[in-house]
This record gives sequence, structure tokens and C-alpha cells, in this order.
Amino acid sequence: MNAPAIEVRLVSRPKGKPTLDDFAVVETEVPTPGEGQLLIRNLVMSVDPYMRGRMNDVKSYSPPFELDKVMDGGALGEVVESTVDSFKAGDVVLHQLGWRTHAVLDAKHAVKVDPAAAPLNAYLGVLGMTGLTAYAGLLDVAEFKAGDTVFVSGAAGAVGSVVGQLAKLKGAKRVIGSAGSAEKVRHLIDDLGFDAAFNYKDGPVAEQLSAAAPEGIDVYFDNVGGEHLEAAIDSSNLHARMAICGMISLYNNTEPAAAPRNLPSIIGKRLTVRGMLVSDHFGLQPQFVTEVAPLVAKGELKYEETVVDGIRNAPRAFLDLLDGANTGKMLVHLAD
Repeated sequence: MNAPAIEVRLVSRPKGKPTLDDFAVVETEVPTPGEGQLLIRNLVMSVDPYMRGRMNDVKSYSPPFELDKVMDGGALGEVVESTVDSFKAGDVVLHQLGWRTHAVLDAKHAVKVDPAAAPLNAYLGVLGMTGLTAYAGLLDVAEFKAGDTVFVSGAAGAVGSVVGQLAKLKGAKRVIGSAGSAEKVRHLIDDLGFDAAFNYKDGPVAEQLSAAAPEGIDVYFDNVGGEHLEAAIDSSNLHARMAICGMISLYNNTEPAAAPRNLPSIIGKRLTVRGMLVSDHFGLQPQFVTEVAPLVAKGELKYEETVVDGIRNAPRAFLDLLDGANTGKMLVHLAD
């Protein structure tokens, strides 16, 4: 008897912080590919902060997850069955139908990857959308230049850790990161080469940032929002640039958060504040891979992963991500 497929469905929309009761893990039949399609057995999937927004039934840049339907997201899998000549059984592909052990998708939505060129997990992290987000946000959106002082919030996360390292490799004067534990602060300084880092739980962010950047900051890469954004505005030099990538501190709020109280400073300091979505920067992908893949291969750009085993544990991995329990990219290996 063939083993069933397993998928994770959203069964209720969270009010505030999600709980395990908002998910259901369901056994179902392994799907069959039609003409022009592939059957893929997923090996590893990504859980990402943006998925929290998709749990709400609101209009946004990405459609909401449907209730009682399998969720989706980045995944790597092995082709089991192909109905097209360009793919064969055993090929490893990157696609967007995670949160399930088996996926059927049109071949045009799958991208082959080379397992010999880099560890598979890297294609979901440092060499995938995570790395491209960091690269495009720092260099294109924030217009980083050598000699800048850079502040990265959520710096021990998948995106923030790459931002800080890229800034150092490209000649930043000083790179500062915030994180949520003493161990993560140590990791940023000792392992990733940040010049300074602080635990945002130890005291007001504005005070800690001011102490870490006494000459101010020129670039802010925001993954957190809220108090961090307000502090970054306070510490910004004239004509500083901000790439607003995420605001994880606000995602579970049930009421609108108060705006930073110092927004008028944007005028006097002539700040540039730009929101970003990685989808606007896919044109940089070839340049990004050409430049960053050798840095990863030589160990000059390091990356961390927090890996959870088993698709049944994917909801817990997602909740842990929202709580900041991960260092680097949060991934789920789908062996059950």
C-alpha cells in the first residue's frame, strides 16, 4: 500500500498571534500529473515571516491563504513523474508549492537546481529569494556605498545576516545589528563580523543604537519596524536611506500600531524611506548569483539554518519563526 501524501491546511484565521489550532495536518492521496505537469516529492520547504500576512483575509501584495486549503510557499523537491521532455525523474527543482509532501505543478513553474553546485538548502536561503532580498535591498533600494554606516534590525535572521555581511564585504565603515538574545548578539559579532550588535530586549532600542553608532547611520535595513524604525530615524544622518523589508514586530497586532513619533525628522534629515518586495528585483537574479555564489563557496559569506524535521512539525516551526527562535533561515525537512 502506497504511503499517503500529507499537507498542511489553514483552518482558521488567527486573531493576533497564530496557534497550532489554526492549522490542520491532513493525509490525502498522492496527486497525478496531467499533460505538461510534474509530480514532485518535496524534500525541504521554507517558512517565512510574510506568510503571517497571508493568513489574514485582507487585500495585499500576495493573496491570502484560503481556509481549509493547503498553504503554499517555497520548496525544493525531486521529480517523481514527468509528462514533459525537459524534466525527468530524479531532477531536483525549486517551486512554490510547499506545505505538502507531494505537489503537482505545471513544468513552467519549476526551476531545476544543481545539487552538486551547492547544498540544496542554500537554494531556499542564501542563494535563493532570501539572499536576493538582502542583495537587492542593500544595493538597489538603500543605495549602499562604501564608507556607509549600516544598521540592520533582526540581523540574526535569514535576510538580515546576509545584509550585514554583504555590507562589510563591500566596504561599510561600520555594521550594527540588533537581535533578540545574547547568543545571537555573540553570533553576529564573533561569527559574522558585525562591528557591533545589541539585544533589543536589554533596553530602549534608541539608546542602544545611539551607543553603537555614535556618528549616526547612513543606511537602515528594516526587518522589524516599530521601535526599531523610530530609533533608526533618530540615529539617521542627513540623506540616510532606508530599505523597509519587513515589520515582524507588528504582524500579530490586532490594532494598528502607533506610527514612529519622530516622522517629522524625515523632512529635516531628507531621508529616503523605500518599501521593497523582492519580486520587483528578479532582474538582478543573474548578477546576484554570479557575485554571491563564489562568496558562499569560499566561505566569505556565511549562512546559518534552523532545521525542523517532519512536515507535521511545520506549523510549530512557523510559530517559532514568529517568536524569533531561529538563527538564519528556518527550514523544514519533509521526511515524516
